Amino acid sequence: MEKALTQEDSKFLTKKNFSMMVEETVKKTSLGYLDSIIHLCEENKIEVEDVKKYLNDNIKQKLEVEAMSLNFIPKVNTLDV
Repeated sequence: MEKALTQEDSKFLTKKNFSMMVEETVKKTSLGYLDSIIHLCEENKIEVEDVKKYLNDNIKQKLEVEAMSLNFIPKVNTLDV
């Protein structure tokens, strides 16, 4: 039986810890960053809308790149050197 996170438990879920969990999930599974984040939210009973506060800048950047490659958000023009 899965245990839902209580308000007290969620205090221990820090930005650093959750971001490390995302990186580990990406490495251990064939999931991308978006799917890994959703998976961890479901596993830890966290609302996807609330997860932003648990993501470090590095994960946010990787998520943005992944979203651009999947055409979820417009691609940023880059200079070809």
